[in-house]
Amino acid sequence: MFGRVLGTTLVQVVRSIAYVLLPTSFIALLAWATAGSATGNTGDPLRAALWIWLGAHQVPFNLALPPANIAGHLSYLPLGALIFPILAIRSGITRTIDRLDHDTALLPLARILFALQYTGVAMLLSYYSSTSAVKPIWYMAPVFILPLVLVTAATVGRRLTFGQAVLYGSRALALLLGISSIMLGISLFAHLHMVQTLTTVLEPGILGGLLLLLLNILYLPNAVVATLGYFSGAGFEVGSGTFVAPWSFHLHSIPAFPLLGALPTGKSLLSLFGIALVIFTGALLASWTISLNSRILVQSLLMSVLISAAIAYAASGALITQTMSAVGVSLWKFPLTIGAELALGAVLALFLPRLGKR
Repeated sequence: MFGRVLGTTLVQVVRSIAYVLLPTSFIALLAWATAGSATGNTGDPLRAALWIWLGAHQVPFNLALPPANIAGHLSYLPLGALIFPILAIRSGITRTIDRLDHDTALLPLARILFALQYTGVAMLLSYYSSTSAVKPIWYMAPVFILPLVLVTAATVGRRLTFGQAVLYGSRALALLLGISSIMLGISLFAHLHMVQTLTTVLEPGILGGLLLLLLNILYLPNAVVATLGYFSGAGFEVGSGTFVAPWSFHLHSIPAFPLLGALPTGKSLLSLFGIALVIFTGALLASWTISLNSRILVQSLLMSVLISAAIAYAASGALITQTMSAVGVSLWKFPLTIGAELALGAVLALFLPRLGKR
């Protein structure tokens, strides 16, 4: 029984990895052939495909930048790239369930073995793809990949029931992120000239332009989180020593990345209306839980803080060089600001009507 499950999950793990790795290898080979190479070693684009695959799983990298081998770190990775491994993992788990004939007694073991084998393969790929210049942090692979595979596997072939606090807390944050995505789109159109200028500076060419467009799309979730940080008042950073918020603007220079063209050009106190939106969302959260009890409301607020802290960690990090060692929202300012404003809105929604009656 154990051998059957082990063999079935191993085949599907390899299949799930190949679903993402093979197209990535083709794109890397095509880009390498188009750009040319001084060494002519086809191992370079294949190794780069492995790095892209690991980056899609949010595995960070230690770098030694040539020619002086300057130390660098890459942990600011595109959140949008997670969609590809998630779809591949879901496909692998679905096939595993089918191969096991939907035997409910074997499915928990199959999910655990799938996650462990997938993580083990990822650790091996990260370890053996290291070079003197680019070193994936292989021992961090279980920290990012194992929870991802376990959570994804748990959502396939079964109906999950979440607690009321998780549902209401995540609903409030989803509403705020949805509004932030609209504001980001407006900012991109308002600064379209700057976006075009940054694209022109890069001169990516046809293939490079397509890859640059894809990279910008994959970084959109990171930008949405930064937008929420801006309008909530927590602000965000685009490099060490920088800070962008409605009432404070310290920004020296930005990388030539088209998505950064949406950045504000100075202080904008009018943008503080975003704080009112977060407070209003807190009032909505209170109205959703008012028919239950105050304990559910408190738990929902705490869950919102925890989820926002996880989002802040995933959507921020270091971008290669020392000057870009801090990019994105703060790991403590963002969740505390969101939590405080949601709590203020909930308190106002609960006590203002009572004061009015008195």
